[in-house]
Amino acid sequence: MNGQHIVANGFRLWHVEAGKGRPVVYVHGNTGSHRWFEKVMDIPGARTLALDLPNFGRSNPVGDGTSIDVYGDAIGAFIDALELERPVLVGHSLGGAAAISLAARRPRLLSGLVLVDSGAPSGLVTPEAHYPVLAAMATNRPLLTQALQGVAPTMADPDFLSRLVDDAMLMAAPAWVGHARALGSFSYAGRCQAFPGPTLVIWGRKDRIITEAMARETAAAFPGARLEILEEVGHSVIVEDPERFRRLLADFLAGCA
Repeated sequence: MNGQHIVANGFRLWHVEAGKGRPVVYVHGNTGSHRWFEKVMDIPGARTLALDLPNFGRSNPVGDGTSIDVYGDAIGAFIDALELERPVLVGHSLGGAAAISLAARRPRLLSGLVLVDSGAPSGLVTPEAHYPVLAAMATNRPLLTQALQGVAPTMADPDFLSRLVDDAMLMAAPAWVGHARALGSFSYAGRCQAFPGPTLVIWGRKDRIITEAMARETAAAFPGARLEILEEVGHSVIVEDPERFRRLLADFLAGCA
């Protein structure tokens, strides 16, 4: 995979890509980076592109703070700059909320939407008692490692986990608490009907962050959606069972106009 920066409507975004064919854009979650999709870049017949959102990884921080809509704008700018023709957008966790924001506001930009353990259209409220822990993770590597292992409970790859932690520690300082605030105020309930395209909502039964009710809410919000429940994984099938995810995505692409 080749990695490089691209300047898109003022955003300086790092991305990697692999393969040729139909464009698929991968968007990571909180404390994430393009690396979360490293094991699912090889999709037959697809050109997969995984970016670091602003404030994450190797992309630049943004002056607009930690707005989910700004992240959605950055994804749209990325698609425009690379002249990707109606890609399928895959969003994980916070990246799913950013994908919802973009799909609702620019529905004709995308041909399909895949939401992996995504924040729901009505947002995700973090209890106030958790905020000191979020702030501490910025400089406490053991605590951060424990947290990332918790969102991928069935992943048994300590070397890969260590690389995920390396990338997580690149996240901009305001984002550690700011993202929880942003997801708490995120509100796209009633707006998702603007995106009529096929939508796949994936949820892992062992997810400790997103509940089944949230996943069902997300699927119900889109007119062309279906919900896939995975019994044996947690919040991150993309790293816990990449082969299962590749099959699900390949089947989705085959049925996506």
